[in-house]
Amino acid sequence: MNTLAAPSRLALYLHLIRWDRPAGSYLLLWPTLAALWIAAGGFPGWHLLIVFVLGTFLMRSAGCAVNDVADRDFDRHVKRTAQRPVTSGALSPQEALRFGAVLAFTAFLLVLTTNLATIAWSVVALAVSIFYPFTKRFFSMPQAVLGVAFSFGIPMAFAAVRGEVPALAWWLLIGNLFWVLAYDTEYAMVDRDDDLKIGIRTSAITLGRFDVAGVMAFYAAYLAIWAALGAGLAMRWPYFAGLAVATAIALWHYTLIRGRSRDGCFRAFRLNHWVGFAVFAGVVVDLSMR
Repeated sequence: MNTLAAPSRLALYLHLIRWDRPAGSYLLLWPTLAALWIAAGGFPGWHLLIVFVLGTFLMRSAGCAVNDVADRDFDRHVKRTAQRPVTSGALSPQEALRFGAVLAFTAFLLVLTTNLATIAWSVVALAVSIFYPFTKRFFSMPQAVLGVAFSFGIPMAFAAVRGEVPALAWWLLIGNLFWVLAYDTEYAMVDRDDDLKIGIRTSAITLGRFDVAGVMAFYAAYLAIWAALGAGLAMRWPYFAGLAVATAIALWHYTLIRGRSRDGCFRAFRLNHWVGFAVFAGVVVDLSMR
């Protein structure tokens, strides 16, 4: 007799959206909030803060549901993902998509409390998020598409505060895209052997033996672009101190990934949100001193 109880429906849905692994949401949240503070020149107000914090968690959760449905035939061949609810059959694709749609619609209701520009850009952000999982089938570096999806909170933040998206927002997005390339390449390095067998394309496979060098170059590009933009905005020492801490963390990650072990690469990915938090903290402290 099997004494192990089957997971409840609630537990399955929570597993679907990675409720127990919030690091992915933080990777979206910190650059979005940094952009919100920069756009507002300081604290953006409780309304926008609540909209973007809740919206970030909701959209990341919806993205997980869509991703798991799109990748279900691949995930069953990967040790780390074989037991995801959709892949294992515990949830049907239809159930996962319905739940994801509810989450995305709830996020959209939050966006409706902002302005027309933010609403318009939220539609673009949703389209990129849905498109991303399918790029693994034909694009050699799908992490670049993920970089756009995970950075789209930046132009939306500017749109919410200013009613428009200036060039500064797009440059911040480009810089942040390189950060996404860095940490998601680390993530792809974990599954490289499995991905090669099943035919998925990733940046880790494309970069080959230059994967570690590529990750560090992506970190460098991200930090350099945000440093240059900070200088142009006349940001002061707290901002650059935050970038310095982020740089130190990135250098530590080199020690984790240089051996290309699964555990080391996954640990580097999982702790990447501290890079974004360091930059965000620098922005907040800098602007609060003005």
